[in-house]
Amino acid sequence: MGKSHNDERRKYQRIETDHVISFAPVEARDLLGVGRNISAGGIRFEAVGCEINLDDVLRVTFNVGDHTVVAVGRVSWATEMDPITTDVGLEFVDIDPSAVSLLEDISGIEVR
Repeated sequence: MGKSHNDERRKYQRIETDHVISFAPVEARDLLGVGRNISAGGIRFEAVGCEINLDDVLRVTFNVGDHTVVAVGRVSWATEMDPITTDVGLEFVDIDPSAVSLLEDISGIEVR
């Protein structure tokens, strides 16, 4: 099976997931969501029962294997899936370099 057009244009290799994550505006209480995929550049997740807007800055906490990663990102897109669920794309703006290395190792692709 060949690569799709989307796979070829992606800057970062995606790692599929369905783990519970937490997210919040940087100075607010945590909310829960479900991670859908993750890369060294960002995370896609579903949020339920909250409003998320383009360019919001969020802190996310998620697990990669036995490691807990905390990162800050900017909402690059948000799509309402139904009246209470939003599909969110978050681009990391602050993430520990060791977490980037971990994600690169898992995806098998070096990010430059």
